[in-house]
Amino acid sequence: MSRLALASLALVAFAAPAARCEDNKPPAGFTTLFNGKNLDGWQGNVDMNQRRTLPKEKQDELLKQRTRSALEHWTIKDGVIACTGKGGISLQTAADYGNFELMVDWKIEKRGDSGIYLRGQPQVQIWDSDNLDASLKADAGLGSGGLWNNSPVDSKGQKPLKKADKPVGEWNTFHITMIGEEVTVKLNGELVVDKVKLQNFWEKGKPLPAKGPIELQFHDHPLWFKNIYIKELK
Repeated sequence: MSRLALASLALVAFAAPAARCEDNKPPAGFTTLFNGKNLDGWQGNVDMNQRRTLPKEKQDELLKQRTRSALEHWTIKDGVIACTGKGGISLQTAADYGNFELMVDWKIEKRGDSGIYLRGQPQVQIWDSDNLDASLKADAGLGSGGLWNNSPVDSKGQKPLKKADKPVGEWNTFHITMIGEEVTVKLNGELVVDKVKLQNFWEKGKPLPAKGPIELQFHDHPLWFKNIYIKELK
C-alpha cells in the first residue's frame, strides 16, 4: 500500500468520531421527539381501539391516569429515557404521525423485551432473542426488528431478514421508514425488514389509520431510549 493511501486511511480514521452527532441533536432534516431533558411531547398510552371506542371524556380521564403512572416509571437520566420495568404503561407521543423516517437508539438487559409502535400499531420488535421463553422457540436467535404482530407467522417481514443486534447491554439504532402501509427497518445499518405492510392490529383486515402515535412499549423489563428523531414525509 502506498504512503499516500496509508495517510488517507489514517485521516479518515481520525476524522470519523468527529462526524458523529451529539446525543439528542438531530441530523439534518430531522427533528427531535425527545429533547434529552424531559418528557415534553410524551404521554401514557391510550391505544387506537380505546381512541376509536371510548367517549372523549373517558379518553381524557384515561390519558390523565396513564400519563401520571407513566411519569412514575419512565424517567430521564443523563439524556436517556429509562423505564423501570414497572407500572404497566407504555410511553407514546402526544402527536400523531403518518409517513416518516424515524431514528431511535435503544438498549435492553438480558431477557429484555419491548417494541416500537407505528401509528399506534404493534410493532417493530425489540428483544433479547437469545434468551426467550420456551413458548417462543421459533424466534430464538433471530434478532430484533421484525414486524412481530403481523400474521401469519413467518410471513414476509414478520421475522427479520438477519440478526443485526449488538450484544445485550449495548446501544442499538433503528432507522425506520413508513410510507403508506409499508415499513422498512434498518438495525445498526443492516436491512432487516424491506417494504413490508404493517397490519392493523386493532381492526383486523382493515387499512391502517392515516396517522397515529409512535409508542415505546412497556413489557415488564428495564429499557433505555435516546436519540429519537423524526422526519415527516409526504
